[in-house]
Amino acid sequence: MSDILRLSPAFKDYLWGGRIIKEKFGILDMDKVAEAWVLSTHKDGQSVVVNGAQKGKSLSEAVEALGEKALGEKAAAFEMFPQMLKIIDAEQSLSIQVHPSDEYALENEGQYGKTEMWYILDAKEGAGIYYGVKKECTKEQLRKAIDENKIEDVLRFVPCKKGESYFIPSGTIHAIGAGLLIAEIQQNSNVTYRVYDFGRVGADGKPRELHTEKALLVSNLTPMKDEAKKSAEIIKDGTKTLLSTCEYFEAVKLDINGEYTVKPNNSFVCVFILEGNGEIDGEGFQKFDTFFIPADYGETLLRGNFEAMITYCP
Repeated sequence: MSDILRLSPAFKDYLWGGRIIKEKFGILDMDKVAEAWVLSTHKDGQSVVVNGAQKGKSLSEAVEALGEKALGEKAAAFEMFPQMLKIIDAEQSLSIQVHPSDEYALENEGQYGKTEMWYILDAKEGAGIYYGVKKECTKEQLRKAIDENKIEDVLRFVPCKKGESYFIPSGTIHAIGAGLLIAEIQQNSNVTYRVYDFGRVGADGKPRELHTEKALLVSNLTPMKDEAKKSAEIIKDGTKTLLSTCEYFEAVKLDINGEYTVKPNNSFVCVFILEGNGEIDGEGFQKFDTFFIPADYGETLLRGNFEAMITYCP
């Protein structure tokens, strides 16, 4: 039987990042930290195992060593490891962007497309997201808005509050606004087509690259439908809320004061601690700790006063 893997993130210092992740993880060699990739096998930044027999290995190396039994049948059915989980600290707004579908991305980029879900960990007053178009528009209308630096006029802006979640299918034009701290579960991809960057320049002093033509090819120009409000299920010692489910991932939020048993169902499980502290099969955890539970590990006991997000392949 494989061990539970405690993971250390890969960190990204994109120009829009802040200091929350930096201070929480004690990072001294970066001025700002935009993202922590807490569950990642991606070549652009991998989580590292910090305990047990796999200590010191990247998550992809550990998963390869443990074999398909650790992934479970549902995850092993994917061509590549299916998920990535991030913490995003947006001190400034991210670029307005879009991600392609699997079909387009696999053919043109050699990796998956990107469907994702955002859980709002914290939000400053007035913070929000761009979330699809306000009304149906044509590619010609979108191109005109991009060329005239008026794309914000055609996008829907949604104010956000702590505890909300938003499902972002591939093809949705979107942006995380300034003042948001987010936990993002997504497909294992780093393909982004940037369409507007608020006039900023990169570290080299030049405007960052835009990908207008690709964005026009992959964007969905029909308004998003609002999701049904998430309802919490009362369970022993707390509540359980289904945040999102799709073919790539399912995400559940736990609010527990006591105990909860994780039961893998032919898939690995990722446990990400949102708040509080406790133990996972006797090993201590605190806020922003991340664990990979192999599919063949069996039932896992979480104990404490905590909030967590668990993800797996449905």
